[in-house]
Amino acid sequence: MSSLSNSSKAVARAVAGDTASAATTPQGWATLLGGRNAISSLVLAGGVALHAINVFLTTTMLPSIVRDIGGLSYYAWNTTLFVIASIIGATCSARLLQLLRPRGAYVTAAVLFALGALVCGLAQAMPVMLAGRTVQGLGGGLLISLSYAMIRLLFPQPLWPRAMALVSGMWGIGTLVGPALGGVFAELDAWRSAFHVLIPLALTFAAIAAVVLPRDVDARHPSPLPLLQMALLAAAVLAVSAGSISTRPTWNVAGLAAAAALSLLIVRNERRSPRRLLPRNAFRRNAPLGLVYAVMSLLAMTVTSDDVFVPLFLQVLHGQSPLIAGYLSALMAGGWTVGSVTSSNFAGRKVRRIIVAAPCVSLVGSLVLLWLMPAASADTAHLVILAGGLFSLGLGVGMAWPHLLTWVLTFAPPDEQDRASASITTVQLYATAVGAAAAGLVANTAGLVDPGGAVGTARAALALFAVFSVAPVLCLAIALRLARLLAVAAR
Repeated sequence: MSSLSNSSKAVARAVAGDTASAATTPQGWATLLGGRNAISSLVLAGGVALHAINVFLTTTMLPSIVRDIGGLSYYAWNTTLFVIASIIGATCSARLLQLLRPRGAYVTAAVLFALGALVCGLAQAMPVMLAGRTVQGLGGGLLISLSYAMIRLLFPQPLWPRAMALVSGMWGIGTLVGPALGGVFAELDAWRSAFHVLIPLALTFAAIAAVVLPRDVDARHPSPLPLLQMALLAAAVLAVSAGSISTRPTWNVAGLAAAAALSLLIVRNERRSPRRLLPRNAFRRNAPLGLVYAVMSLLAMTVTSDDVFVPLFLQVLHGQSPLIAGYLSALMAGGWTVGSVTSSNFAGRKVRRIIVAAPCVSLVGSLVLLWLMPAASADTAHLVILAGGLFSLGLGVGMAWPHLLTWVLTFAPPDEQDRASASITTVQLYATAVGAAAAGLVANTAGLVDPGGAVGTARAALALFAVFSVAPVLCLAIALRLARLLAVAAR
C-alpha cells in the first residue's frame, strides 16, 4: 500500500468520494434527440444496437444452427472468434478513423458487419459459420469503438454524458430484441433469414452515416498499434479454444499452458514496449489500476462462461423452446442493467462496499445454477429459481461495473486517457473470449460431445458451473484488497 504515490492517493480520495466531482449539463435529452443531433444519435446508437442484437440473437439460435449444420465441438468458437475479431476491430478503430475519416470508417465497419451476416446466413458447415462470425465481430468491434470515439466529434461537450448513456443503453435493447428475434427464427427453422435481416439494417446505417457524419477529423495521430500484443492476445485465446476441441486431458492442459505462457509474454511486452494496449503501470505491484482490471476480467468471465452454454442447457435439459431459453439466458444481461442503474448513484464507502458485495451476489447465482441446471426438469418452480440465479449472476456484475469503468479513467495517467478508454473494451472482450474458450474446454471435456445427449449435457453443466464458481471467489479476494487499498488512500 505504501507504493501508492501522492498523486495516486489523491485520485483514490476522489474516487472514494472525499471530493466532489459532479458535473452539470445545461443541455438535456431534448437537445440530443432533436434536429440534426437526432440523426447523428440514431447512427451511433444504431450501430451499437446492431452489434448487441446480433450477440443475443446468435446465442439464442446457436443450438438450432448446430443441429442443422453440425459442429457441436466448435460451439464455443462462435463466441471466441467473434470476440477476438471484436478486440482487433476496437483496437484498430482509432487508426481507421484517421485513415478513412468518420464517414469512410463507419461505412467500412457497417459493410464488414453486413458481409459477415451474409456469410453466416449462407453457411452450410461450421467452418464457414465461424468465418462469417469472425468478419461480423471485426465489423461489430469497429462499430462500438467508432460510436464512442465520434461522440466527441458530433456533439458539444455538455451532451457527451447523455450521448454516452444513449449508446451504452443499446445493450438493453439488444437484450430485449435479440432473444425474441432469435427465438422466433429458430422455432420457424429459419435461422438463416435472421442473419439476412441484419444486412439491410447495417447497410441503411452505412448510408445514413455517409450523409450525416463529418467528412474530416482533426489531424492528431493515434498511438502506434501494439501489433505484437494483439497477436499474442489472439493466440492465447485460440490456444485455449484449440485445446477445448479434444476430449483428451493432455491436449486440454497443453492448450491452457500455451495460453498462460502467451499471457505472460503480453504482460512482459506491456511493461517494456512503448506500444501498449493498457496504460502504463497497469501491472505494477499494488497498483489500483491493475486490481481494477483483474476484478473486471473475473466478473466478465463469470457471466460469459455461463452465458455461452445456458441456452443449450435450457433446451436440452429443461425442455424449453429457443425463444424461452433465449429470454431466460438474457436475464443475466437484465440483472447487469438493473445493477448498474441502481448502484450508479452511490459514492464513498458505499462504493467500496458494493465492489466487495458484487462478487458475492454473482457467486450466489453461480451456486444456484450449479445446484439446479444439471438436474433435468421442466417444473415451474425449478425454472423460477433458475431464473433468479441467472438474474443474480448478472446483478453482481452490474453493481460493480459503472464504478470499475470510472476508476479505469481515474487511475490512468492524464496523458493516456485515450488508451485507458480503449482498454475498457479490450479487457472486457479479452476476458469474454478467454471465458468462452475455457467454457468450451470444460464442457467438451466433461462430456458435451462424448457421450453427448442429455447425459453428456448434464455432465457438462455440472462441470461448467462448478469450475466457474471459482471466478467470483477469486474476484472477492481481489475486491477486498482493492477496497482496503482505497480505504487507506482515502484517510
